[in-house]
Amino acid sequence: MTVNLEVSEGVGTIRLNRPPMNALDVATQDRLRELAEEAARRDDVRAVVLYGGEKLFAAGADIKEMQAMDHAAMVVRGRALQESFTAVARIPKPVVAAVTGYALGGGCELALCADFRIAGDSAKLGQPEILLGLIPGAGGTQRLARLVGPSKAKDLIFTGRQVKADEALAMGLVDQVVPAAEVYERAHAWAARLAQGPAIALRAAKESIDTGLEADIDTGLAVERNWFAGLFATEDRERGMRSFVEEGPGKAKFL
Repeated sequence: MTVNLEVSEGVGTIRLNRPPMNALDVATQDRLRELAEEAARRDDVRAVVLYGGEKLFAAGADIKEMQAMDHAAMVVRGRALQESFTAVARIPKPVVAAVTGYALGGGCELALCADFRIAGDSAKLGQPEILLGLIPGAGGTQRLARLVGPSKAKDLIFTGRQVKADEALAMGLVDQVVPAAEVYERAHAWAARLAQGPAIALRAAKESIDTGLEADIDTGLAVERNWFAGLFATEDRERGMRSFVEEGPGKAKFL
C-alpha cells in the first residue's frame, strides 16, 4: 500500500509509503482519503500523525501521471484530489504533521491540513506549481493564505520558491523546528498527549475554530455556543469539573 495507518497509544500514524519521493499519484490520493476517514471513525484513534518517513514528507504530485491528463480529465480528478486532502483536514481529532526533508506541492498542501506542524531542521517546504504553469490544486491557495496571510502566501505561490525550516517557522508555516532525527518522536509525543484529553471537547474545539475561520464571526460564535452548551451533557465534562473541585486544576483523567 502507498499509505498505511498504524495505531499506538491512541495515536494513528498515517504514513506515506511510495518511495523514493512519496509522489502523490491518484492511487495514493484515494488511499489517503480512505485512511483519513478510517482514522476519523475509529474509537482507538484519538489523535493522528501525518508522516512521510525519515528522509522526506512528500515531494509533490506524480508529474508524469499528471502530464498525461487533459482538461476534461482534470475537471473530474480535481474535485477528488481536493476531497482527499479535505478528508484529512476534517479528521475531528488533533492532527500533527511530522515534516522531514521535502514537503513540496501536494506534500506542502498535505501538511497544511494538519492542526500543527513539526519540521526537521533540514526540511524544505514550498508550492512550486507555478514553475509548471499551474497553481496549487489541493487546497494550497486557500489553506496557505489562511495560515500565513495572503501576502506571504502569494510570495510562495507566485515565485514557487522553497523555504528552509527556519524561514518556515518565522512565517508561521510550521510551528516547531527540531533536529531531523527527532521529528516523528516529537510529533507522536504531542499527539499522544492530546490523545489522553477529552475527545468530544477536542472535537468541539477543532470544529469551532475551523468553522469560524471559514465563516463570519456571528456564525462562528453560534457554533462555539452550541458546542459549549452541548458539552455539559458529556461524561468528560462531569469528570473534569469534579476533579477540579476535589483535586485542583489539571488532574482530571479522561477515558
